[in-house]
Amino acid sequence: MSASHGSAPARTASPVSGGISGYATQVYAVTAAEMSKLRRDPSELFTRAIQPALWLLLFGEVMAQVRGLTSGEGRYIDFLAPGILAQSVLFAAIFYGIAAIWERDLGVLHRYMVSPAPRTALVLGKAISAGMRGLSQAVVVYLLSFALGIALNLHPLALIAVAAMITLGSALFSTFSLIMACIVKTRDRFMGIGQVLTMPIFFASNAIYPVELMPSWLRVISLANPLTYEVDALRALMLEGGASKFGLGTDCAVLIAVSLILMAVAARLYPRLTS
Repeated sequence: MSASHGSAPARTASPVSGGISGYATQVYAVTAAEMSKLRRDPSELFTRAIQPALWLLLFGEVMAQVRGLTSGEGRYIDFLAPGILAQSVLFAAIFYGIAAIWERDLGVLHRYMVSPAPRTALVLGKAISAGMRGLSQAVVVYLLSFALGIALNLHPLALIAVAAMITLGSALFSTFSLIMACIVKTRDRFMGIGQVLTMPIFFASNAIYPVELMPSWLRVISLANPLTYEVDALRALMLEGGASKFGLGTDCAVLIAVSLILMAVAARLYPRLTS
């Protein structure tokens, strides 16, 4: 029997909005699961606070005695603080992939793989959770910087922008870490490669000295290093009167582009971790 002419037409959900909301829900679920690990063991936050404290209090105070190190850009300790913040984020994120190896050994990864969630949602959820962990490093560095009398830009918009840059940097390097985990597949190999890569990434950047002081070959490597652009943006946003050498637009564009490429690669390699 046909429906009467007076009946209201059935409503259909928009596939686009449904798809976006469903994808966002899947990303949130992965992020929440990752953050619950941190809530169960918050000691990680305290142990990771030691490293930036040592760099700022010991290395920063000693190197501040070297004249001309910042090429007339003010106090060295001010110059160093954003670099140490970026370094803390790097060191926390670069070993994030080992958690994926643990998840495989515990059987959690297999449950992820049989879920209907797209692989990109799994990778993005982990990247966002790494960004949230990176923000805890920012709190530590800001408190230390304030105690050392560093000229911080505490404008709310600047703080929001710093948080965004930290989240983006954490997402980038944690995704890179996940790619490494998918390639090496064992904890021992991952730890060895992670330790080998971390220090070159750090020292081949502008975190502790300006690009202008580098030899030409190292300057080329530095300009290809995503950490250089994160540090450049943090110096412009974190310090009172700070400025970006490359431009904040360039810094953001480089970090976003590299992050998207790494996420695409990680989403493709992620299922290989189960084999």
